[in-house]
Amino acid sequence: MPDPFRRSLIQAAGASLLSLGWPVPALAGRAPPLDVGYVPTPPRVVVAMLRLARVGPDDVVYDLGSGDGRIPIAAARRFGARATGFELDPARVLQARAEAQRQRVADRVSFVEGDLFEQDLAAATVITLYLLPRLNLRLRPVLQSLRPGTRIVSHGFDMGDWAPDRTETVEDRPIFLWVLRAGG
Repeated sequence: MPDPFRRSLIQAAGASLLSLGWPVPALAGRAPPLDVGYVPTPPRVVVAMLRLARVGPDDVVYDLGSGDGRIPIAAARRFGARATGFELDPARVLQARAEAQRQRVADRVSFVEGDLFEQDLAAATVITLYLLPRLNLRLRPVLQSLRPGTRIVSHGFDMGDWAPDRTETVEDRPIFLWVLRAGG
């Protein structure tokens, strides 16, 4: 049996293959997934991502594919930032909103139900994501067009030949940081 990180990657990869119409025996009979299967980021990795980006009270954090909202909620609760999660799954959006209320950060956190590729990301000072490599590569031009100083943190996957400014490993999981500079 693979370790939990590898198992989550296998599940996400299987969900992606299924969404493309490829048969995946382990997932057969389930409802078709959204673009990426939901795999939550462990709490220690969430905190490490936000620390790596040096999130603070003046930041606006956008989490792409926010799932249950743990990254935006932690950004507000632990680091004082304002945060927005973008999520395609309406059930996850409801779950995230309820959790933000429960943790008393709903005044600093919002969740948008919608396709992350259709969102205006210009207001973000920090972007976090835990998506599959093909989605990271598809997002890369949009992310690279954001204003200088914007920090981008990816859990699990890099951005192809775009070298990160820093990489850390937490719980055997890679975390990548890019800081946008003027002129690319």
